[in-house]
Amino acid sequence: MNPKSDVTHDDRLATPFCDGLPGAIRFGPAGASESFLAEKKHSATDMPAWLHARGLNALEVQFGRGVSMGEKTANLLGERAARYGIALSVHSPYYITLSSPDPEARVNNLRYVRQSAEAAARMGAERVVIHTGAAKGMAREQALDNAAATLDAALAMLDEMNLPRITLCPETMGKINQLGTLTEVLTLCSRQPRLRPCVDFGHLYARALGGLTTEAQFAAVLDEIEAAIGIGNARQLHCHFSQIEFSKGGEVRHLAYGNNDFGPDFAPLAKLFAERDYTPTVICESKGTQAEDAALMKRMLESRVL
Repeated sequence: MNPKSDVTHDDRLATPFCDGLPGAIRFGPAGASESFLAEKKHSATDMPAWLHARGLNALEVQFGRGVSMGEKTANLLGERAARYGIALSVHSPYYITLSSPDPEARVNNLRYVRQSAEAAARMGAERVVIHTGAAKGMAREQALDNAAATLDAALAMLDEMNLPRITLCPETMGKINQLGTLTEVLTLCSRQPRLRPCVDFGHLYARALGGLTTEAQFAAVLDEIEAAIGIGNARQLHCHFSQIEFSKGGEVRHLAYGNNDFGPDFAPLAKLFAERDYTPTVICESKGTQAEDAALMKRMLESRVL
């Protein structure tokens, strides 16, 4: 049973919240919610104003099926994001497999990272979220070594592209057979200062088969992050949050926030963020209601820190 928060689901898109939280705390959706898409006159470049009107201040641009945004659109999106105070990040294609031992796959992976980084730079985004890949068919240690080598090559490529401000963010993954436990992602990120974890709390919950529910369990996650990358970096955490259905293999599907069957709940994490003076970027990946649910989570944290 999912614990109830102190904010009702019906308040998700109530009147806009205050313009900002202390420091640089950011909330926003992963891509376009159903409510945005229902307003058919809108294009991607209209999202910054739309999000700002709803009290949100972040957006993760989704290139999961490939980088298809043109230069003109990326530039305009960046201009409007700056105007409305929306922090942008980019999610690179889902089919990147950093752990692959195949040389051809590695070449393709680097090409996808290049395309994502170019688009991010055009729109003024600095964080590129990236999937770590599969571990099936090889020892996890070998998969981790392969991913580390690919990330090293990607950072060298970004230097050659004169994109020193781009940070790659390997993501914790939701399926048990995937590379991407919290420890594995932190091991990758502790090697290079331009690698920062994207901690998907829904994925951690799913791969633990529901084992991320209590404040103590969330605190253990934050403790491990702080130990690996330092408390200063941890406080600026880039994270994903949504409730996720799971089976014995881990993640099955993302859900809208507020269901009674699956978690995790954001309330314990909001409490810890406030107590530890975190200024995170929280990207909501709810299915279809990501903007509404991001607004709900923002209010939950505001109630702790304002």
